[in-house]
Amino acid sequence: MSGKYDLVIVGGGISGASLLYTTAKFTDIDSIALVEKEDEVAAINSHHTNNSQTLHFGDIETNYTLEKAKEVKEGAELLAGYLENHDPDREMHAKRSKMVLAVGEDEVPQLEERYHEEGFGDLFPKLRPIGRDEIANIEPKVLEGRDPDVDMLALQTPDGYVVDYGMTTKSFVEQAEQEANVDVYTGTEVTDITPTLDGHTIETTEGRFDCDATVVAAGSHSLQMAKELGYGQDKVLLPVAGSFFLADDLLNGKVYTLQMKKLPFAAVHGDADVHDASITRFGPTAKLVPALERGNISTVSDFLDVFGLNAAAFLSYANILSDKVLLPYVLRNLLYDLPEVGRRQFLPHVQKVVPSVELDDIERAKGYGGVRPQIVDTKAKSLDMGEAKIVGDDVIFNITPSPGASTCLKNAMRDTHTLLEFLDGEYEFDEAAFREATIGNFPYGEGAEAPTAGSDGVEEVPATDD
Repeated sequence: MSGKYDLVIVGGGISGASLLYTTAKFTDIDSIALVEKEDEVAAINSHHTNNSQTLHFGDIETNYTLEKAKEVKEGAELLAGYLENHDPDREMHAKRSKMVLAVGEDEVPQLEERYHEEGFGDLFPKLRPIGRDEIANIEPKVLEGRDPDVDMLALQTPDGYVVDYGMTTKSFVEQAEQEANVDVYTGTEVTDITPTLDGHTIETTEGRFDCDATVVAAGSHSLQMAKELGYGQDKVLLPVAGSFFLADDLLNGKVYTLQMKKLPFAAVHGDADVHDASITRFGPTAKLVPALERGNISTVSDFLDVFGLNAAAFLSYANILSDKVLLPYVLRNLLYDLPEVGRRQFLPHVQKVVPSVELDDIERAKGYGGVRPQIVDTKAKSLDMGEAKIVGDDVIFNITPSPGASTCLKNAMRDTHTLLEFLDGEYEFDEAAFREATIGNFPYGEGAEAPTAGSDGVEEVPATDD
């Protein structure tokens, strides 16, 4: 096969699919193709077993600053609105309670300050502080067997969206394929991308594609492809594999714990599964792995490509892993994968959420978990805590760490504006219609309205990072 397109999107996970949906349904771009190396879309990190199924708003994620929460909030509302609009039967998502739990005299004041003084109560009107009695009404197992003299506080909201990101990805693609100008190629692996005078030539295992604009949304592989084209030379990856433990019917919704300071990885939380609320999942763990995909040994060499085996990369890793908070955390997480020892070591994290849990109540979730491409800045020799995007000549590389799935539509909206610039202003983006189909359906509550286009700067093109 071969073809000529205005736009080619490489990668059929939630990031690539959301951009396909946005450009296919709300722009007049003449021809668009999505290319995915697996036999179906959403086969890797977007698959429902390979992530925590959480739609992150920033309300209960205590590692978020208020500014980051403001950024994430609109992105989450865009996707929640899409789900409200396209999934009335709740096949792709469920809506349950969620809360972040503070336990003890050290944690409770932190959560109180976050809600009252730091402004999270104002930013999230549905978020409310609740004490023991209300916690017990919503999540009985959280109180069962807990010392009655220990201080407790939770910030709780009914907007606990639990999402099957794999099904959502497929929904985006199905919506896009309703348009005559869209082609989707699965089982098609990109082998080379070459710049041309007016775009790129993309060589694949199934033929060649020529295009005016390219977006690479291939997770960890995005940085690998960027480097091959000369971009992102000051970046390497710290691939982090997340694993989970399973238990039976312990929680009704989502219960998060307070985040450790300085850690970019999510604190352990308990979640009722999107498709079976009787299954409770605890995690994630965070184990460093020298591969770009979980369980795919062939991606070890891809990791070495991205790593580069140079002094700057080694020094950056050494600087990051010598941190007195991060190093013990990394070492502890290595234990969680060990037979029997892992369950024993992980049990206290589960008991912080559900005190009555015993060792025999939890088991390793075999086959669960994905790899998150945590970005390392080799100039600063530090972890880059933001979403990673590299914008080049007629090409965008999205390397989306958490919360990339939650903000996929907001990212797609930004990228669409950039793509129209790549395409010399020949096409238009109906952002009003896009918002009407997505955030326009988000249930804000009485008297509240959806933010309008440009209300927080989302129409602006992101700064070039190469």
